[in-house]
Amino acid sequence: MKILSVHIKNLNSLRLQYKIDFAAAPLGEVGLFAITGDTGAGKTTILDAITLGLYGRVHRNKTVEEVMSHGAVESFAEVEFWARGKQYKSRWEIRRAHHKPTGTIQPSKQELGVWNEKEQHYDIITTGKRHFALQIEQI
Repeated sequence: MKILSVHIKNLNSLRLQYKIDFAAAPLGEVGLFAITGDTGAGKTTILDAITLGLYGRVHRNKTVEEVMSHGAVESFAEVEFWARGKQYKSRWEIRRAHHKPTGTIQPSKQELGVWNEKEQHYDIITTGKRHFALQIEQI
């Protein structure tokens, strides 16, 4: 598996939206790079976004609800990746009820798509958590 990009919205210290394109210059032109920065800058959040986008969970002792930025009403992590000769996009998202900061956190959703070259968009393979996990495992 080769990760092409990570798209983040309202995860931990990374408020708002960010997209990291690992395929574009300068990251796409180097074999190895480091993620560096001050404490709280969002280094671990990038790793959280990758594991959330691919597996719907974080690698450290946090529940998925704890990764939503304080005061946010929605969060998501998308990972575009290349595997077995195809391009995929996996997405994890979570929202608060009634789209209000005081709303109850709703169950997370996951979606997996495969790139359709002819139509120039991702065709959804699965949206169910159980089927999502099985599809990712197979890929």
